[in-house]
Amino acid sequence: MEKPFLRLVAEDIQQRFGKDISDIAIVFNNKRPITYLKKHLVDVFGQAIWSPQFFTIQEFLSRSTEDVQASALTQFFYLFELHNALLIKEGREPELLEEFYPIAEKILSDFGQLDYDLVPVDQIYMELHDTTAIDLAFQHFTPEQQEFIRQFWQSFSMKGHTAVQQRFLSLWKKLPVLYKELKEKLKSEKQTNHPTIYRELAEGKAQHQQFHKDFKQILFVGFNALNRAEAKLFKQWQDEGLALFYFDADAHYLDDKMQEAGLFIRRNLEQTGLINALGDVPNIIGNRNTEVHLYQSLGKNSEAKLLHDVLEKQLTEEQYGQESAAVLLADESLLVPLLQSLPQMDINITTGYPLIQSPIFGLFDLWMETQQLISHQKKEKIPYQLLETFISHPLSKVSPQQKQSIQRESAEKQLFEIQVAEIDVSSSALPKFFKPLNHPSELIPTMVHLIDELLMTIASNGRIRQIESNLLIETKKVLNQLHLGFAHLGPLSISFQIGLIRKAIASINSAIEGDQLKGLQIMGLLESRCLNFDHVYILGANEGILPKTSSGATFLPNNLRKAYGLPVLENQDALSAYLFYRHFQFSHDIHVFYNGIVDESSTGEESRFIKQMEFETPLQFIKHTQQQPLLFPTQPEELIIPKKDEIWEQLYQTYIVRRKALSASAFTTYLQSPLQFFLKYVADIKEPPSISQEFEMNKLGTVIHECMEKLLTPLLDVKDFTPTQELKAALERVDQQVLQEIGIIYLTDFKTLDELNSLQRIMHKIATEYIKMYLQYDMDQYESIRIVELENDEDYFLDFPIEIQGKQETIKLYGIIDRVDEVIDRNGVRKLRIVDYKTGSDQVLFTNLDKVFAANTDNKALLQTLFYAYVYEQKSGLKGLEPHLYVARRMREDGTLFRNKSGSMTFDDFFLEDQKQVFVGFLREQLEELFNPEVPFKHNPDAVVYPSDPYTLFYRYSTEEKASEEA
Repeated sequence: MEKPFLRLVAEDIQQRFGKDISDIAIVFNNKRPITYLKKHLVDVFGQAIWSPQFFTIQEFLSRSTEDVQASALTQFFYLFELHNALLIKEGREPELLEEFYPIAEKILSDFGQLDYDLVPVDQIYMELHDTTAIDLAFQHFTPEQQEFIRQFWQSFSMKGHTAVQQRFLSLWKKLPVLYKELKEKLKSEKQTNHPTIYRELAEGKAQHQQFHKDFKQILFVGFNALNRAEAKLFKQWQDEGLALFYFDADAHYLDDKMQEAGLFIRRNLEQTGLINALGDVPNIIGNRNTEVHLYQSLGKNSEAKLLHDVLEKQLTEEQYGQESAAVLLADESLLVPLLQSLPQMDINITTGYPLIQSPIFGLFDLWMETQQLISHQKKEKIPYQLLETFISHPLSKVSPQQKQSIQRESAEKQLFEIQVAEIDVSSSALPKFFKPLNHPSELIPTMVHLIDELLMTIASNGRIRQIESNLLIETKKVLNQLHLGFAHLGPLSISFQIGLIRKAIASINSAIEGDQLKGLQIMGLLESRCLNFDHVYILGANEGILPKTSSGATFLPNNLRKAYGLPVLENQDALSAYLFYRHFQFSHDIHVFYNGIVDESSTGEESRFIKQMEFETPLQFIKHTQQQPLLFPTQPEELIIPKKDEIWEQLYQTYIVRRKALSASAFTTYLQSPLQFFLKYVADIKEPPSISQEFEMNKLGTVIHECMEKLLTPLLDVKDFTPTQELKAALERVDQQVLQEIGIIYLTDFKTLDELNSLQRIMHKIATEYIKMYLQYDMDQYESIRIVELENDEDYFLDFPIEIQGKQETIKLYGIIDRVDEVIDRNGVRKLRIVDYKTGSDQVLFTNLDKVFAANTDNKALLQTLFYAYVYEQKSGLKGLEPHLYVARRMREDGTLFRNKSGSMTFDDFFLEDQKQVFVGFLREQLEELFNPEVPFKHNPDAVVYPSDPYTLFYRYSTEEKASEEA
């Protein structure tokens, strides 16, 4: 097996310097390899020695100055002040902070790139309308470079400029001025940044220009793409005999100039003139026939699930101590699904865990959205969804009791909006979450206080908890920097601050480091520089991701970048290729995963680097395709509840021993679905409270029934018939009565229609129209009316004999009598009626009686009305009660008396009396079946299942559903 790169470095250090290495500086691009090189040095020397000094390149070069590093936010605020000062000087309106933020990010990035590559700022920002001037201004440039500049300015050579070009040129003119003023501002504050340090060192202007001479030797390990400042310094220090360079490369891509992976190291060796301390590089890749496993997954997140299966087969606890393993994320957005899919094992995460993908960001975003409403817009109510999101959030830690109380009260009152002053989340880890701010200046201090409260509640143990703690601390740092910046800008609105906070914290991520030498290492490809692992698992190796097809935002157009040798997309490709190829120099077990599904974020193709290696090297690529399981349609196991043991005991005790009354709706529920009857009336499984965003027919029905009772109550005590024309007085009271009843049902005292929310307004409109239709129908059809019974839900209980297992028992029936009246129609015919109001899709028409008196009846309303009529007649002693159904939608066309569609059977006179007897026999038959232990509770496969049915989950997979909804 090939030796790891850092092992070769350690051996060369021992051979070259012996034990005298304490005054050597070893410099890396990042911190990660330091631990590994230390381990290899210990293994190579085999005894205690004085350690060399280790640095990252930025730490090392920062020794050249005493100025402190200015944070990115500090630089942004400086730039914002300088930019607006220039605008004011030009007589223009200053820009808003939030608007300038994304522009500032690009400007600062460009300034940094120009410093790293030592580009003359005044020259690159020259405004050249006459392209002939390019030949004079850039005589020292090659013809190719001049052509790039000419192509860029060609679009500006026309006489008039577009509005976009004018805005661009306006900013372009200011950029060299902003560059100089920013540098002066930083210097006046005794602050600096890394690009400035690089440039000043390369140009010989650093405070401590000779700082590197503090070391006997400087070893630069694993560098690849050098900027011009680094290249100049490295060559200079090599010429002074102070610098050594260890390049990690393979002859396969280094010697072949067509191989992009070797681009930068070739440039370092051939153009810059640096010397590789390890000598000639071997051709490992070109001579390896190692197996490489390539996995095509069915979706992005499926890559992590596939990896889980591979890891469980590949890695054991014993291997952790003997061999190294790493997951490399070409697509770093896979970190969260990866963490959720890993088998139980020790891991160490180097790549940043993004705040925006964590539950913490959701909580912060919710708080800012709430403050936008209650503190900026001064709203006294917030949407219920905001409160529901908070009490359901895992970090809010609202007690189950308080959560249930809030949900129950909100559901009962159907509160789509919540009074902020009435919100009580005192049991939460953040009890003041919904407290309005007194002043905009309190926004960031209050947010910092929220972070402190969260830090106190988060346990320090556990992988995810540690990540959350680190993210909170990083967020707190950014907020404190913002607060310092805001302090110099005067009063800022809450909305303004929130906009900038969202932008500033969106890029936060936190590296979670465990033991770098044990367990499974998780990192991005960039963090894997210099490191070698026995087992490598690369996730997200898709074309378009490896390499990326887009570069960072910039104001420096591509032609100018090419002219000045600044990084372009091709450079990014070369670096990605190198980071990928180098793992094939050492690892003996390589697994590469890519998403094979084509969608808006995926090409569905493996990276071209894989195809290149497959074609150009002896490596054996073994391809695995994730198989989509084929689900053949089979009849799923039906949910059947036998009537035995505790279930039979519950049924029998409830209705026969304790004599719980059986209602008409319970009876028709049994006819439509015995399983639903069990769930609802035996198991007593209740629907959880919820806030409905859809219209609720049951509440509409309640409002209508209550209103009809109150409107007709004045007639209840009248012994004689009342002319129906007197119902005009009731018609005039309908609107106010409906408003009052809606207030009662939602536990709120409404005074005017303006206080109703949108759905309540709809309910008011429908209810008033229905009630007016009912009253108008009575006025049109009848001369006079006498109310006999009205909404009686107390007196109508009836013992009904049935046979249970050969023994006579009785079951108590229960009927709510909406209305019993006696009317005289326009022909002078007197009728005794029982009236039921319906607001759904019920109708008086039916197809035939066989389908009515049957399981899964096709006219539930008819059976329920006959049920009420039977109970009433038995209790009152009255006979000849005629069942009527008031369905507002069809009253004018179909009337209110039940009949078949052909009109040959109408439920009145002798036919009605015959069918009442048929109903009693049918009722007894069905109830005896209900209490037959041999007939289990099961769902009727022909029953209509409505989308709003709360019990759908219990039988949705066991029957063929017929989805329909009552309108």
